[in-house]
This record gives sequence, structure tokens and C-alpha cells, in this order.
Amino acid sequence: MSLFKARDWWSAVLGEGEEFDQGCLCVGDVDNSGTGHDKVVVGSYMGMLRIFSPHADKSSEGVPVEAQLLEVQLQNAIIQVEVGKFVSCSELLHLAVLHPRKLSVYSVSGTAGNVEHGDQYQLKLVYEHNLQRTACNMTYGTFGGVTGHHSLCIQSMDGMLMFFEQDSYSFGRFLPGFLLPGPLVYNPRTDSFLTVSSARQLESYKYETLAVATEAESRHDPDLPLKTGGKRLMPDWTFILGEQALDLSVPSFSHYSSSIFVLGERNLYCLRDTGQIRFMKKLEFNPSCFLPYTSVTDGTTNLLLGNHTNMLLVYQDVTLKWAAQLSFVPVAVRVTNFPELKGVVVSLSSDGNLLCSYMGTDPSFFSTPKVDAREADYEQVDAEMKKLQKFIREATRTQDILPKTDSEEDLIITAAVSSSMDSQSQALIQDIDGLPVSSVTIQVKVKACCVVQSSKLTVSIQPPLAVTQDQFVLEPMGVGSSTVVAFSAFLNGRYPPADLTGDITVSYCSPTELNPKGVPRVLQSRFSLPLALVCVPSSPAKTTKFKITVDTNQPPVDLNSIFPEFSAKSADKDGNSLAFQFLSGAKVTVLASKTSQRYRIQSDSFEDMWLVVKELVQRFDRHFSKLGVKDFKKSFSGPLPLQEYFLSLDHHFQLRVSGQQYQDLLSERAVQFRAIQRRLLTRFKDKTPAPLQNLDTLLDATYSQVMALAEAAEENRALLEEAFVRLRSATHLLVLLLSLWQGLTPDQTAILEATLLPLLQDTPQLGWEESCDAAVSHLLRSCLSRSPKDQATSLAQAGGPVLGIPRDTARLKKHITLLCDRIGKGGRLTLASEANVQVPIQVQNLAAPGGVEPIAEVAGDGEEQELPHEATKFIKKKQPSKKVKKDKDSKEKKEVISEASLKEEAGGAEEPLKEAKKEKKEPSKEKKESKKETSKEAKQETKKESKKESSSSKEKKESSKEKKEKEGKEASKESGDKKVSRKSSVKVKEKKKEPEAGEG
Repeated sequence: MSLFKARDWWSAVLGEGEEFDQGCLCVGDVDNSGTGHDKVVVGSYMGMLRIFSPHADKSSEGVPVEAQLLEVQLQNAIIQVEVGKFVSCSELLHLAVLHPRKLSVYSVSGTAGNVEHGDQYQLKLVYEHNLQRTACNMTYGTFGGVTGHHSLCIQSMDGMLMFFEQDSYSFGRFLPGFLLPGPLVYNPRTDSFLTVSSARQLESYKYETLAVATEAESRHDPDLPLKTGGKRLMPDWTFILGEQALDLSVPSFSHYSSSIFVLGERNLYCLRDTGQIRFMKKLEFNPSCFLPYTSVTDGTTNLLLGNHTNMLLVYQDVTLKWAAQLSFVPVAVRVTNFPELKGVVVSLSSDGNLLCSYMGTDPSFFSTPKVDAREADYEQVDAEMKKLQKFIREATRTQDILPKTDSEEDLIITAAVSSSMDSQSQALIQDIDGLPVSSVTIQVKVKACCVVQSSKLTVSIQPPLAVTQDQFVLEPMGVGSSTVVAFSAFLNGRYPPADLTGDITVSYCSPTELNPKGVPRVLQSRFSLPLALVCVPSSPAKTTKFKITVDTNQPPVDLNSIFPEFSAKSADKDGNSLAFQFLSGAKVTVLASKTSQRYRIQSDSFEDMWLVVKELVQRFDRHFSKLGVKDFKKSFSGPLPLQEYFLSLDHHFQLRVSGQQYQDLLSERAVQFRAIQRRLLTRFKDKTPAPLQNLDTLLDATYSQVMALAEAAEENRALLEEAFVRLRSATHLLVLLLSLWQGLTPDQTAILEATLLPLLQDTPQLGWEESCDAAVSHLLRSCLSRSPKDQATSLAQAGGPVLGIPRDTARLKKHITLLCDRIGKGGRLTLASEANVQVPIQVQNLAAPGGVEPIAEVAGDGEEQELPHEATKFIKKKQPSKKVKKDKDSKEKKEVISEASLKEEAGGAEEPLKEAKKEKKEPSKEKKESKKETSKEAKQETKKESKKESSSSKEKKESSKEKKEKEGKEASKESGDKKVSRKSSVKVKEKKKEPEAGEG
């Protein structure tokens, strides 16, 4: 039993299938016994009226017969019951029962019994009022300040307040702006009525204001004569709640209390009689009922609050004092005094559970038995520790961050693509340029190895390909059951796709013991569409713009055996040539050499060759693997078609720029259109007509411009989608040629493809150009860098600039060219090497956080040892003799190492030589120093992108203190330079003579 559970004192279950609400419960000395002890009166919507006098007797079950004083079945439903002085010339309490169309006042009397059956109680009708309107609720009080008896006020469902003074009807008033009835309560301190309207505000109407207001009948009955002298009914004050109220209460514990309590759907409000808020309590639950019942200290109010979590809470203003658990959700709560116990809480549920309870706890007399102390077995603890350490070592040994998959999948997905085209095409476009568009059927079989629920199958395919249906809802499957779905794929655009593969995704729920509803899971599968879906056989073309040659190490193969589906309609029966006519218009020809082991692919469209080259390479692999050839190799020896690739890149970029321009123009025209509309609206609203001054003509012209720009932007968007697909095709082809050219492994090819194709589609926020440039720049700074210092510097950076559309494509083209050049010179594509690069402390200090280091596009190796040398210069300034020695050694190493780099990249030294010429014009104080540093700067400048970058690098390395030290040690360094020049090779000497000739 819970510690904070409400203590049951007496309970009963009222009837079966009956319904109750907050107005169906009231307490009071209804039989006028004179003892001051309360009785419990309960009425139900079924018309059953019951009166109880509870006492502590827990032996009986159901409804205790001894406690029930009366049970009467009335003809109509009981909406509300109240106990008060409702009969004139009588101080006795009577019972008022509100029915939907009737108000009845009863007297309850008890007669002492002379036999063992006990007392007898009777219910007598004193008077009743038949109502013309359907009642909602009622309240009572000493209206108008009359003492000695109570009057009644009934609110109808259509917003009329009907006032009754004992057995006579006084008057009726309609509430202004009424829509739905709300709770109603009477405040005796201000002689006013409080209700919550449909505007979600608390309204207060004085009884005097209601009495002198316009008659209700004159507003709703036009046949009656108009009453004169009435006033329009207006509330004295209002308070906006912002939510619907569940109940109202005006407690009167003393003359000093002046509080109005409002229970909202989410908040509890306390207001003064004047409508000023005292406090508000935000509730964390859905309340069901409440009751202010006493005031313990001056200025505070204690109240009971029931909620839908079966809790009964005790608040002192906004402070929670106690919480008790009930067995039901209370809809009404009252506090009563019984002979045996005072302050009993009576609660009623909507289905008839009546409970009399009190707050408190029962002490627990249970004591925990003592457990015999056992000595620890250290050998067993040691063995357990070793076992746990073994588990920890095995767990930390695995480096995979992804969870291990089960050995057996819950579902098995099998996709089968039909070997032949559909007899009746399902394509939306039946023909393109006179060529019929065919479709192919794909059957997907889903087999369940366990119970599977809520499974959905989704098909995704790359544009311009489309499918007849892309989503399927599968029925729940048991163990071993299977489901087959079929759909057709076809070309739905006037350009070839970049990829013929499609993805199948199945999301499902697999029930477990801990989660019967199922754990959501996802399973994916892939299928490939045939090449014949997007092209047809044709006659070979002799003259084309673009050509690609693929070399192999095996004898030539008959192309008709490689492409059997295209050989039937081919004009060349020797198998040396084969042509593919794409449905979009481009033609691709494949030629096989008769004497050599080469194959040429040629076409007038560079992007359209991608699908044919990919299919040719894949079919070569399958053909020679079937023959058992294990050393089959394919390569590409020709120059990379970068210029052809850059044409596709520029076309895509220009369309992106045009789209941005269209958006800007549309924004400007839209602003202009709205401004003209505002001007016209102002002219039309003006009472004195004014000339439009051709604003209507300007509005029509602006509207035409907006529509034309919108159509142009939509057309540009369609062209941009096509250009991006073609760019993807060209990028795929470039990646394939790079892998064939350098023999890249599948992992390296995947890294290269992810670098050049970081996006599957363009978005307004992020485009392909800036994403690809960032990815290529990262590779050039990391694994393709010539110097470990560049790798360390790139790793020391904390971030980079925000990506945005570039001004042009020159930088991207330069980076892609440099990427291909470094891969051609043996650069290794890997992501694991970055983790092995240690970042020196000097680089961490020099690298600006968030900065972007320039890429050394024509970089030599002469600066690899420069960072330790410069660091030594900064650290050991106070030791001149040692520094001179280290300078000599480092210069000797630089001269020897830079020999190979100067051989490869002699052209990159021209700009540094010009820079050296400009430096010769400096004052005579620095002439000797500039001569000495010319060769060193030439080698350093070969790693810089521009003159601006070289100057910025030089400023970082030099300072005023270094210049003073260099001037003091000029003679020793010149002698060191002479020694190095004697040991260097002839080519190095020639390179050093070039700037001297330029100086002269």
C-alpha cells in the first residue's frame, strides 16, 4: 500500500451503467436533524436520487444498507443538486433538484421507527418550475441582499439567466455575446454573478445590473410589445483567461476573505472581488475538479484539486502540501463532518464510485530480518575480476562504431529485372524524336524469416528515370511467408540518366519480448536496369568530337558477344564496331582494333559516353572471369579529357548563376508589385476619388513581368536539373578514366568519387561547385600534400569559411587539374594517413583558428625541413654560434633536396624571380641581405599560389629582430652559401645564376 494513498473510511458503488458529473454531488444536513452532521446527496443522469449518512462499517460490500437513507427514481435526468433555504417562511433546509426542463424543490424528513427496521425517510415535493429552455447549471444565494432565504438562478443552454425567488419566477436576462454556457457562481460579497464566456474570459454581472437590463423576451420574441426603460447588459469587469474554465468557486470562510477561484484546463487562477489577479498556478496535469475548503492562516486558502492521474492534491495557495492516490478520477469533491469523524473528503467518479476518505498514513511495523554476514571469497572475486577484464579487452579491441548486424536478417529481399522489355510500354512519354520509349518490369520478392509488422517498401531511382509505383504497403508476414510486388521502370525525360541503378528500401517492425509492438528496422537492396532501356542499336558514326581509348592485355573480343542484345540489329557482322543511339539523340560508337588490344569509344556528346564505357568495362570483367583469365587488366593511356569535362562544369555553373539572377529579379518585381497594390488600394479607399496616374497600367506590366520571370525561372530549373545529371555523368566518366589511368584500388576510387560527387542533387543553399571545391581542397591539403607540414597545418585548423556559390569556376578548375596531376605523379588517396600525422606545437600556434591555408599548387619539396629550421631560429636566439652552424647545415640540405623539385617544376620559379627583381630596388641598407636571400626565396615561392601569398608568408617569418641579427652575421652566412654552391650540382648553379643575370 502506498504511503500517500487516500485512507478509505467508507465507500460505495452506485448502480450499474449510471453517469455522474460535478453537479451531481452535494452535502448538508438535508433532513434537518439539528445535530449539524452532514448527509451526502447524489443524483445521476439516469434520474436516480440517493441520500447517504456514512459511518465506519467496513464489513459490508457494495452499497451499505445501513448508510443509505433514501433512494428515489425520478422521471428526468438530474443535472445538479443543491441544499439551501429555498422555501419562504421557513428556516429549514430543502433540496433543489435541477432537471433539463424542470426545477424541483423537495423536503426530506425522517420518522423514528418503532421496530427493528430503523428510521424511515420520505421525499416530498414542495414546488416545481417548468422551464421554457433547456437548463445547463444553477447557483443559489441571497440575491439582492435579502436575508433569511435563498433564491435560485438557472443558466440555459442558449445563454439566458432565469431567476426564481422561492416558488415564483422573477425575470430572465440573456448574456451578451453568448455562444456556449460556462460555469456559474454567485458572489454574496459583491452581489454579483460570475461566469466564463466563450471568449474565454471571466465576466462579472451585478444583480442590480441584471434586474434593470432589457427584458429577455423583448429581444427574442418580436410579437411582444417593446419594453421601455431597460438598459443594455454589460459586464462590470472582465478578466481574460485564455482557456476554458472547468469550475468556479467563491469561498467565504471569514469576512476578510475576498477570493474568486477559477479552475482552467491548464492553470489555477485566484482573483479578488474586483477582478484583479492575486496569483496563478500553472498545472502540470489535466485537472478534473477542485474545492476551496478552509483557510488555515490569514490571507491563504487551502483547496483540494483532483486530476486525471487519480491524484487528490492539497494546495495552500500555490504550495503543494499533500498528495493522495485515489482509485479513480474524481469529478466532484466535497468536505463533510460526520458523527464519528470530521473533515472527511467525499469524492465521486463519473461511473458511480463514491468514497469517503481522509489524509494520513499508516505506520509500518515490518522490520527487515538480519542477514548472516558471510566472509568474502577472494579467490572467487579475483576470478570474476579477470573474467570481466577479459570481456572489457575484447570489447575495446574492436574499432567499429556501428553495431554488429545479426547473422541472419529478418527479411530477404530479391529483385529480379526482366530480361526483355515490356510488350506494352508503361512509359508516360511514348516516343522521343521518333524512337519508341520502352519499359522493363522489376519483381521484388520479400521473404520473412520472423514475424514482421508494419512493413513498407519504397523504390528510389535516379532522374530522369521513373517507375509506375514507388511505394508499397505490405501486409503483416509470419515466419516463412513471402510477398511479391512488381513495377515498371522507364525513361521520363529527354536526356540520358547518370545511373541505371535503383534502390529498394523496406522499413518494418520486428517484435521482441521487451517490445511487443516491434523495433523499427530498415533493410536496403539494389537493382540494375538494362542499357537497352535508354538506347537502341544504330549504325556507327565515322566522325565525332570526343574519343576515348581503353587498352587491355587480352586479345580483341567480338563486340557482338559482349552486347548480344544490340548485335541483332547491328550492320557490322564482324563484331569490330557497335553503335548505341540514345533516345535523347546522342550516338555513341564502340570500335575494336583488329591488330592491337585497344577499344575506342567516340561520340558527339562527352557525357553520354559514360554509360557505354561503364557497361563495356563491366562486361569485359564478366567475360574474362567466365573464361578463367585472372590477370586481365584494363588501362587508359591517353590524356585526361579535362577540357571537355570543364565544358559541362561551366554549363552547369552558368545555369546556377542564371537561376540566382532570376530569383533576385523575381524578388524585386514582387516588391514592386506589392507597392503598386498598396498605392492602388489607398486610392480606391479614399472618399474623394483621385486619378490613378497610370498605376493600373504599371500594375498590369509588373504582373506580366512577374509571370514571365516565373516561367523563365521554371524553365531554367528544368535545364539545371538536366545539366546536373549530365555533369554527374561526366564526373563518373572522369573518375573511371582516372582509376584506369593510375590503376586505383576500389577504396581509392570510392574516395575519389565521393570527393568529386559530394551531392546527389543541387539545393538552393548548397551547390555542387562549392561542395566539390571544399572536398578537393581537403584532399590537396591532406593525403595529396607534398609536405607533411601542410598536412599538419590543415589538421590544426578548427574550421573554414561558410560555403557559398563562387564568383567563377577558375579556382575549381585549377584544383581539379592539380588533383589529377598529383594523382598522376603517384599521390595516394587514403583517409587513414591523416590520423597518423602529428601536429607540431609550432604549427598549432601559427595556424589561425578558423582560417584556410592556401593550397600549394606548384609545390616543391625544398621547404619540407624549413619548419624545424625556423622554429630553431625562434627558440635559440641567444646562442649565435650554434645558430650559424645550424643555418649552414640546413642550407646544405635544402640545396641538395631541391635539385629534383627544380627539375620537375622549373616553370614555377618565374614569378619568384620577378619578385626577386623588385626586391633589388630596396634601399642600400638591405641590398646585401636581398642578394643572399634570393635563391632561398625562389625555392620558397615555388610552393605559393600567387605573389600575394608569398608576401604574406614572408611577413610571418621575418621580424625586425631577425633583420638585425642577419645584418650582424652577414659574412659568416655568405661563406656558408659559397660552400653549399660548390657541393651542389650543375643545374642548381644554373638556377642560381638566373636571378643574378636579371639583376644586372
